[in-house]
Amino acid sequence: MSGKEPLPPYFNIDPARAARRLAEPIGTARFAKAAAFAARGRQDLAERGYAPDGRKRLRRFSTWEICRYLIPVATAHFRRVLRKHPDLPQGVGEGNSKWFTLEDVLRLRDHFATEGAADREYRPWRPEGLPAKILAVANFKGGVGKTSTAAHLAMSAALDGYKVLVIDLDSQGSMTSIMGGRVADEWSTAFPLLAKDYALALQAENRIREAAGKPPLPFDETLTEALGISVRDLIQPTHWPNIDLLGAQLNLYWAEFQVPVWRMGLRGWPLWDALSNGLAQDGVLDRYDIVILDTPPALGYLTINALAAADILLVPLGATFLEFDSTGRFFDMLYSTFASVEEGENSARRRDGLPEMRFEWDAVRAIITRFEAGQQTDLANVIQAYFGDFMTTYRQELTAMVGQAGEQVNGIYEADYREFNRDTYVRGRETFDRTWAEVKELILGAWWRDLQMADVEEKEADHG
Repeated sequence: MSGKEPLPPYFNIDPARAARRLAEPIGTARFAKAAAFAARGRQDLAERGYAPDGRKRLRRFSTWEICRYLIPVATAHFRRVLRKHPDLPQGVGEGNSKWFTLEDVLRLRDHFATEGAADREYRPWRPEGLPAKILAVANFKGGVGKTSTAAHLAMSAALDGYKVLVIDLDSQGSMTSIMGGRVADEWSTAFPLLAKDYALALQAENRIREAAGKPPLPFDETLTEALGISVRDLIQPTHWPNIDLLGAQLNLYWAEFQVPVWRMGLRGWPLWDALSNGLAQDGVLDRYDIVILDTPPALGYLTINALAAADILLVPLGATFLEFDSTGRFFDMLYSTFASVEEGENSARRRDGLPEMRFEWDAVRAIITRFEAGQQTDLANVIQAYFGDFMTTYRQELTAMVGQAGEQVNGIYEADYREFNRDTYVRGRETFDRTWAEVKELILGAWWRDLQMADVEEKEADHG
């Protein structure tokens, strides 16, 4: 090697000097100190851009944005309607530069839906009499854009006029931070819903055991407390007027340890239905149009519950070999997990002369996120070819606006476009608008199919 070229940095490291630079051995208490520092830092970062009271506030929307993205009406006509109807929200600002809250936009949308042109879609289609559609966003590889995709889909749907419930099942609580949620402990997460479902199953089993003269199975304080909790008690409003949140925090991870203990205590408990049953309480699925489940980056019990509850499964992945490989393994684990549950359940059902069960989803789509066309097009095309109809056609591009929104714990839709040039804003927003368009098409198609099936069943019942 030439004497002019420096050696790589991993040569000639002095062990004695390295030892002197080490701190004392690390005990478990040091983790608590690091966690406390991180919690303070996380709160500091999360509150940047919040109101003085530490709460997030949703920005206002300009006349240009409303007419371009939210209500399909010409700007001049929009202003004429406001002048003609002074009882409608008039916005704030000078001259033609008016800014409106999302509550204002929702009121204006209702007005145009009643008084506007018959051929315009002022409100999104939603069939009456059918429950909310549940979307799970899942992949067991972290860093694939799962929470960002789930959050932006929730915001897209809300801007479109839908009433949305977001459920954070990841104990890291990233979705909860984006939505400005405050969660004190596991009793304000989805944990009580799982506990309540087990408690109800245990109560039913103990009634059977009592009738048979057998001693009851133990029923502890946790289960007793869970019986008194309703899903409505757990849902909190957010800074978006039509997005509510069931949040998460670190203690939610305890469910991954507690659920298998409960299952061992009562083998007949269908643990995968616990979240579905919890959401069926109190008409929750009738109060919302869309429910979005953000899952942990693992195929644990919380994710299994989310997938079993979902009508539509969305799987984000980057256009890299490792993420493609990991996502393929994720699908393999989904198959083995749910096929195993089906086989176990159906063998018992066949024995008892009961109809068989099966897991079904209206649609499954993999979504390429953080896409850089200049470097990843070839690999993305390969992924598209192998996953075929499991793929969305649009790839979420990585733009400067996407990166900046992530750094600020905000969604793109929460960013004021005046902080960017207009083209940057339009391009950044299009990244998620086009994803929402594909997902919305799946939702509407599934609802339409459900509606046709309901009509067929009603006619068969009438003739029966």
